[in-house]
Amino acid sequence: MKNPCLSLALWGFLTIIFLFSKSSQQAVAPATLPTPNPRLYLAFFALKAWKRAITSDPNNFTTDWFGPHVCNYTGVYCAPAPDDNLTVTVAGIDLNHGNISGYLPDELGLLTDLAVFHINSNRFCGSVPETFKKLKLLYELDISNNNFSGQFPSVVLSLPSLKFLDIRYNQFSGVIPSAVFDLTLDALFINNNNFQSSLPQNLGNSNVSVLVLANNNFNGCIPSSLTKMAGTLHEIILINMSLTGCLQQDLGSFKEVTVFDVSFNNLVGSLPESIGEMKKLKQLNVAHNKLSGYIPESICLLPQLENFTYSYNYFYGASPACFKLQDKDDQKNCIIDRPNQRTIEECKSFYSFPIDCAATGCSASPPPPPLPSRPTKSPKHHPRHP
Repeated sequence: MKNPCLSLALWGFLTIIFLFSKSSQQAVAPATLPTPNPRLYLAFFALKAWKRAITSDPNNFTTDWFGPHVCNYTGVYCAPAPDDNLTVTVAGIDLNHGNISGYLPDELGLLTDLAVFHINSNRFCGSVPETFKKLKLLYELDISNNNFSGQFPSVVLSLPSLKFLDIRYNQFSGVIPSAVFDLTLDALFINNNNFQSSLPQNLGNSNVSVLVLANNNFNGCIPSSLTKMAGTLHEIILINMSLTGCLQQDLGSFKEVTVFDVSFNNLVGSLPESIGEMKKLKQLNVAHNKLSGYIPESICLLPQLENFTYSYNYFYGASPACFKLQDKDDQKNCIIDRPNQRTIEECKSFYSFPIDCAATGCSASPPPPPLPSRPTKSPKHHPRHP
């Protein structure tokens, strides 16, 4: 690999998986454990400090955290050091789903050989210590589903080997540093926090395969640089972010995307016809926006499309192919001859104000044509017409 730090971290991570599984860890008798060395002694001090910082451990994950033989601790995984095969060191920590309360002490920065740190689904609070910047081999950091708060943990910007970052479902707030999107991550999960900012223009510099930013108050436009990620992205999930403006016309460049979800925002304009070029798309959700116009047939003819949700918008028409999709939701639009649509008054009022995408400051998109005249038919044949 080009990055020696990354190769060492990945090697250590694989060693954890294949050589030090939970079952083998429990089968090792204390007498056969590696003799404590300077690195294991540092780990002992770090984990001893962490145990003092734990206020509740209802599932007894840390009951056996005593004595210098840290490789026998529950949730602690040891492996030969990447730079010295004869020296055993702590390479991974996994306390997922422990329901543990407490905080992360500064002493955790002593675990300098750590490649994996997983503590999701607990009740840890406070912040990520600045001493984490010493964890130069850290490959995966998962602190999701906890009670962490304060500003974005900027210490992650100092981790050269980091590839997987998951801080979702916490109480982080403030602005997300634009430098986050310059990191060489494989996956980024920062959804369900209290961040308040706009998406930075360098968003497209990220090379993640999964981008989940949902349920934050980002507001503003989707940066045009997003399409720079077309070569790496497989899933785009931007739900409930107060996004405005129009969808850009070159979305068809996302040839590898299987999930595209921008529901529960304030997006306007029409659906770009280029979405019909996203041949691997399986899930498309644009519901609960202010989108309008006619839905292109090419979208509904996508070969792998399984679910298309476009309810609670102002579309006035769609190809018959859209209505034949097995899993769809088109309610609360302005589509003639479809049940459970908006009222005529709602639709006319909306279309009386043409959409100008250029005025939003986002990528340009042609405005939808005027709402067509509705045919006059007897109510008894169409009892649920808007």
